[in-house]
Amino acid sequence: MKEKIIKTIKKYNLINPEDKIILGVSGGPDSIAMLDILNQLKAEMKFEIIVVHINHSIRGNDANEDEQYVKEYCQKRGIECYTKKIDVPMIAKNEKMGIEETGRIVRYKYFDEILQKTNSNKIAIAHNKNDKVETIIMHLLRGSGVSGLKGIEPIREGKYIKPLIECDRKEIEEYCEKNNLQPKIDKTNFENDCTRNKIRNIVIPYIKEQFNPNIIETITRLSEVVTNEDKYIEKLAYKEYSQILIDQNEEKIELKLKEFNILDNVIKNRIILIVTKKLFGSTQGIEMVNIQDIIKLCNNNIGNKFLMPNKNLKILIKDKKIHFIKNS
Repeated sequence: MKEKIIKTIKKYNLINPEDKIILGVSGGPDSIAMLDILNQLKAEMKFEIIVVHINHSIRGNDANEDEQYVKEYCQKRGIECYTKKIDVPMIAKNEKMGIEETGRIVRYKYFDEILQKTNSNKIAIAHNKNDKVETIIMHLLRGSGVSGLKGIEPIREGKYIKPLIECDRKEIEEYCEKNNLQPKIDKTNFENDCTRNKIRNIVIPYIKEQFNPNIIETITRLSEVVTNEDKYIEKLAYKEYSQILIDQNEEKIELKLKEFNILDNVIKNRIILIVTKKLFGSTQGIEMVNIQDIIKLCNNNIGNKFLMPNKNLKILIKDKKIHFIKNS
């Protein structure tokens, strides 16, 4: 498995000499295997590692034991380690958000905080091949576009890296057992109370048994094909975007309406995602149905009409322009 991770690092240029990397470590099999292997590689590949662990205050004493386990692992090996206890259920309740989504937000916020504090430049997350397939199936169920079929990418924004993305869950668990790492097991992963767990524990085992025992590999290959084609479409979309762009700043982007309307729908879809990403840093909150509504609004070509696909974005058709406005 160590050799496979070295290959993944080189294939996607995940780590370079002098990198200082924050490792998100929960104490589970995936993250502890990632920590164990990157700790072995750091001298040879000339990078530094810093461990970050968040206690989400969800699983009582189990969560406290996870935190202690990570601390002790790092202390024994002289690895710098930061931990923080955050009351995720309370934040979720106050913000009227799901616990899973809230947990993800607070995790990444703390990762970024320690990244700044330690002058690090990358954050390693222990997503594996199974996580990637589960994500693709989730995207399919939610009505994702083609981009959603890429799943979890090996590197995002040049900062978030996934060294285990080509390792499957079984080989990670075998690595932990062989090396006597004794990772902590999150029992909530076996409770089918959220979409990801249902896909992991019900949908994928059913597909393996009834249709295709190699479904993880099959969907991974699909993801690779889609990723290559997606890069090509993205390149075309950015070229068209630059040609129809009138003005852009942090609060607003203006495009030429007539020129937008004559583009192919595939490129229109992508340009809307480009605009969303430029304004908000990501495309979260914009679904395919929102994109179709925006295209319909532009095709109607009636002045002073506007649309709000979500609470953060307003699209206004005025003076033969499409105005994408941040709704603050």
